Amino acid sequence: MNSGAGGGSGGGCAGAAARSRGGSPGGDGFAPSALGTREHWDAVYERELQTFQEYGDTGEIWFGEESMNRLIRWMQKREIPLDASVLDIGTGNGVFLVELAKFGFSNITGIDYSPSAIQLSGSIIEKEGLSNIKLKVEDFLHLSTELSGFHICVDKGTFDAISLNPDSAIEKRKQYVKSLSRVLNVKGFFLITSCNWTKEELLNEFSEEHFFGAGLRNGDRNSCVDFT
Repeated sequence: MNSGAGGGSGGGCAGAAARSRGGSPGGDGFAPSALGTREHWDAVYERELQTFQEYGDTGEIWFGEESMNRLIRWMQKREIPLDASVLDIGTGNGVFLVELAKFGFSNITGIDYSPSAIQLSGSIIEKEGLSNIKLKVEDFLHLSTELSGFHICVDKGTFDAISLNPDSAIEKRKQYVKSLSRVLNVKGFFLITSCNWTKEELLNEFSEEHFFGAGLRNGDRNSCVDFT
C-alpha cells in the first residue's frame, strides 16, 4: 500500500485535501469539499462514460499506472493465489480490475456507489473481452448482505474522498472501518493508496477494529494494513 501526503505516482487523486489550521484527521482536520460527495462523482463518471462512448477514452487512472503495478507486485511478492477473492472499493472506471484480470486473478469484484461508474467500468471490461469480473452498484458505508469474506480489499482514493465529505465525515470514516471489518476475511489484507493520510495516521484510524499494519500494530484480527 502506498500512503501519505502527496502519495501516488502521477494520475489523479481524490483531492489532496487542505488541512484546517491546526487540524488533524482525528478531528475536523480536512476542509470539506465537493470531492467528498456522491453528486460530484456521479457527474464525473457521467462525463467519462460519455467520453468513452464517443472516443473510447477510459478516463483517469487514479494515482497512475505505477500505483496499480505496485499493488500487483505486492500481491505477487506475497504469493497471493490467483483465485483469491479481491474487492476493489470504489472501482470507478474499473481499470484496476482489468489489470488484475490480465495478470490472472479470477475472483475479482468492483463496487461503486455511482451507477455511471459501474456502467463505465462494465463497458471498459466488455471492450477488453473479460468475463470473470463482477460489478455491483454498492455504497460501502451501507453494504448489502452479499459482500463478505474477501481475501484482499483495495482502496485507491475512496477513503480520501469520504474524509472530505461535508456532512459528518468523521462518522463516515468510522462507518468505513466497520464496513471493512465486515467484508474482509479474518486472514485477509487491506491495501490502501492515499494522498491525504500518512502511514501513521492510517494505522491509528483503523486501529479501532483491531487491524494491524506491517507488524507495527497488533490486534485481535489476523488482518493487515500493508504498505509497499
